[in-house]
Amino acid sequence: MGPADLLRKSLLTLAADNRVRDLIERAPVSRSVVKRYVPGAYDSDAVAAVATLRATGRWATIDFLGEDTTDPQQAEAVTTAYLRLLDLLAAEQLTARGEAEVSVKLSAIGQQLEGGDAIALANARRICEAAQRLGTTVTLDMEDHTTTDRTLTTLATLRADYPWVGVAIQAYLHRSEADCAALAGEGSRVRLCKGAYSEPEEVAFQSMDEVDKSYVRCLRILLSGKGYPMIATHDPRLVEIGTALAREAGRAPDSFEFQMLYGVRPEEQRRLADRGHRMRVYIPYGEEWYGYLMRRMAERPANAMLFVRSLISRG
Repeated sequence: MGPADLLRKSLLTLAADNRVRDLIERAPVSRSVVKRYVPGAYDSDAVAAVATLRATGRWATIDFLGEDTTDPQQAEAVTTAYLRLLDLLAAEQLTARGEAEVSVKLSAIGQQLEGGDAIALANARRICEAAQRLGTTVTLDMEDHTTTDRTLTTLATLRADYPWVGVAIQAYLHRSEADCAALAGEGSRVRLCKGAYSEPEEVAFQSMDEVDKSYVRCLRILLSGKGYPMIATHDPRLVEIGTALAREAGRAPDSFEFQMLYGVRPEEQRRLADRGHRMRVYIPYGEEWYGYLMRRMAERPANAMLFVRSLISRG
């Protein structure tokens, strides 16, 4: 295991460490640095970020931060936040053609509660109904491997009424090639990412090299299928491979898209958009930024060094 792999495992461990979380959140410079990656805590912050991206030809998917909800009232509050956000986006004429959509973690809207699958499904339906009414889409985020089957079951149920619902697939899981093959059919929308949770070697590749190879295998399956692949990576090499595979598959520019995180490689985001590619930016907002940020740094260790340098330079 190389240094980058060790750093990744360490960051994923820290993502679940409440003591480290408290230390970083209390650091006086943290908020100003985090703002580069999380535009703010409020709906208005997310909407403003979307509007800025649209001015440069970039689309957006918005995540109201929070997961592992164990309180029914909190699950309702998160669902209501998404409904409010969708209305605000539509009011600013940002939802046309799905240019601004939302990403939803099922654990944030009730999956971990007693009877949680039914609760999360009901809340997801409310969000999907609002999205459909306003002309946009919803993508289900994927969480740790213990929830994968439950998330895919919810996806299948939702797609019976909302066939455009998307889902994230994490390339580091051994199962993901088979999942991509099952999801590569007509109308399916799949966001392929590397993976952002600490997983045991029994279910997930552990080295970045193995993860990258799995990513390419999954990407080939999706781009040769009939669905709509969403290529979520900041890796320049994987961007070039994705472009080449799309060209090889005869993909039209509007039949797939690239995705990157808010605040990460913005120049590359604009370059891809300027070259005629669909470029969607994943925008998180809300107070629950710590776990999100640590997992994003683990996905791309260079992000960790950037964050540390930012803290030092402002300290």
